[in-house]
Amino acid sequence: MQTIAEQFQIITKGVSMLVNDEELKNKLAESHKNRRPLVIKLGLDPSAPDIHLGHAVVLRKIKQMQDLGHEAVIVIGDFTGKIGDPSGKAKGRTALSDEQVKENARTYFEQIFKVLDKEKTTVRYNSEWLSKLNFEDVLKLAATTTVARMLERDDFQKRFSGNVPIGIHEFFYPLMQAYDSVALKADIELGGTDQTFNILMGRTLQKAMGQPQQIAMFMPLLEGLDGMEKMSKSLGNYIGVYEPAPVMFKKVMEVPDPLILKYFELATDEHPDRIEAFRLELAQGKNPRDVKYALAEIITRLYHTEQDVMTAKAYYEAAFSKKTIPAQIPVLPIKAQSRLIELVPLLVQSGFTASNGEFRRLVQQGGVQLNQQKISDLDRVLADGDVLKIGKKCFVKIVNEGLGNPASHK
Repeated sequence: MQTIAEQFQIITKGVSMLVNDEELKNKLAESHKNRRPLVIKLGLDPSAPDIHLGHAVVLRKIKQMQDLGHEAVIVIGDFTGKIGDPSGKAKGRTALSDEQVKENARTYFEQIFKVLDKEKTTVRYNSEWLSKLNFEDVLKLAATTTVARMLERDDFQKRFSGNVPIGIHEFFYPLMQAYDSVALKADIELGGTDQTFNILMGRTLQKAMGQPQQIAMFMPLLEGLDGMEKMSKSLGNYIGVYEPAPVMFKKVMEVPDPLILKYFELATDEHPDRIEAFRLELAQGKNPRDVKYALAEIITRLYHTEQDVMTAKAYYEAAFSKKTIPAQIPVLPIKAQSRLIELVPLLVQSGFTASNGEFRRLVQQGGVQLNQQKISDLDRVLADGDVLKIGKKCFVKIVNEGLGNPASHK
């Protein structure tokens, strides 16, 4: 087992805010002494279950703690989802139906276990305890805080000042999320910086109910490939966890140089000492491209097999170092006699282009090639074996349906 100091170093890597250091060290010491793993809580309001590397920042941190022997509890907010988390919203969210919650939760499971250790993860639904509270229990819960404290929340404050209605039931969302921590006796709760109020409320409620307070751990937002905005699928600056290895590898190589170390901290499980070594190499003048190449290999290996990583590296070297069409590129099956315009939704779905509009812009700007020739006609009929080059760094081979498999690299 790692020493307390080593665990603390790994756990706090990349963390934006921690409440607080000494409490965490004490919990780690007690865990070590009593051989009791800490309970790491992550609450998910299943409203948008589509995970990219930005979403995976918190999951990667939990995985690092699992590797240290601690246990993760994923709380699916099937009960809180009926209210909808108002965090950062200018108006209240539309409540989710039971069917929507269950379907979104199922999709979450498929994705989170691309990161988390399934054997060390427990999934709970907060309806298990919240649905059992009677009205007297709810009144006692409400008595633990004040309206003034609720209005400290930035979104509530803005809506109140702007005369935008706030439902009384919305005040219960942070209280219910906090009660999840009480029900689980959570030792640590993680979230993004947008969850600060809700997670700190968990500490308040645990103290009011005579429990040791959980550590509140907040992870920063990860900027996307544009280097400015947070990673977002709608902005097209994302790296998806399900994208083919060659696409993932080449996208990591597009990460702006100033963000290389931040990606090491937030998007990988590398030890802080190794990240410090990369920091020193960059400070001493090492070519950022070489360090980024190591980053691309590490991130791609987290989500793909070793063979996939080798294929991605060969693809990148052929396409971007030797400026040739790679021997192994992703394959996209289509119906015979399909036109290029009909292929665009498949290209978006498979992560080869950010959106229909982005692809059209690239075509207009001469950024799309068919068999090494620029193409401007979206009605062009595609033949089996045609190779599309989209932008500077993305190749895809077209095969007639039935002759290949999606996202294969042969």
